Amino acid sequence: MIDRLQRLQREKDSALCVGLDPDPERLPTPLRDGRLLTDAVREFCATIVEATAPYAVAYKPNFAFFEALGPAGLTVLDQVTAAIPDDCLLIADAKRGDIGNSARFYAQSIYENMGFDACTVSPYLGRDSIAPFLEHEDTCTFVLARTSNDGAADLQEACTCDGTPLYRHVARRVADWSADADGTTGLVVGATAPEALAELRDDCPTLPFLIPGVGAQGGDPATVREVAETPDAPVLVNSSRGVLYASEDADYAEAAADAARRLRDALNG
Repeated sequence: MIDRLQRLQREKDSALCVGLDPDPERLPTPLRDGRLLTDAVREFCATIVEATAPYAVAYKPNFAFFEALGPAGLTVLDQVTAAIPDDCLLIADAKRGDIGNSARFYAQSIYENMGFDACTVSPYLGRDSIAPFLEHEDTCTFVLARTSNDGAADLQEACTCDGTPLYRHVARRVADWSADADGTTGLVVGATAPEALAELRDDCPTLPFLIPGVGAQGGDPATVREVAETPDAPVLVNSSRGVLYASEDADYAEAAADAARRLRDALNG
């Protein structure tokens, strides 16, 4: 999986991941014309993908936004993922985290049935909740370590384990779990905490990082890649709202493409 990601990044000269978080209340004006919400979301996401594909190396649909559409939401998600080109990775932003038996079916659904290349998972239930995801070859399971939201301080930073902040303890455990796994493990580390990002890179020099928090959340793209990327460990830097909602008017596709290009260039220094 890492080899494929690094090859795609070289070919496209990009570390950009575009998050697909289609908020019905923020859909562009031209799509609010009385059509079915599912049709509007489908067109919005497909248009964003087409406009930004030259600059992105991955897309990250957030399952919550599609599940909120009701039973038809998974159909829309499937149609959106089908529109993503082969030279981009497909990351399921599902944040799964359940006991081992349930996790086995979540992993089967995401990796086998839906064909995603990667998935986000929560480590709170421990190793047996993540192990079923790691049984799938040529995939990457990104484990939440130090996230980009304000609430990250409540547990990830405030709680310690053997004198170590919880997020660093999680990262070290994930590195151990990946040693003999068929699939690849990575970490979700927010751009909003550059010191934690540097610490986790020191702790886990070979794990790929999925880094949210640039753009709307204020993370600095130049600092992120400089601190987090190594020759052996690639990074994917995600932007969702900053790209999706660059404009809410008729020029939304052009504005999204321009925002994606600018962020790609900023990440490239």
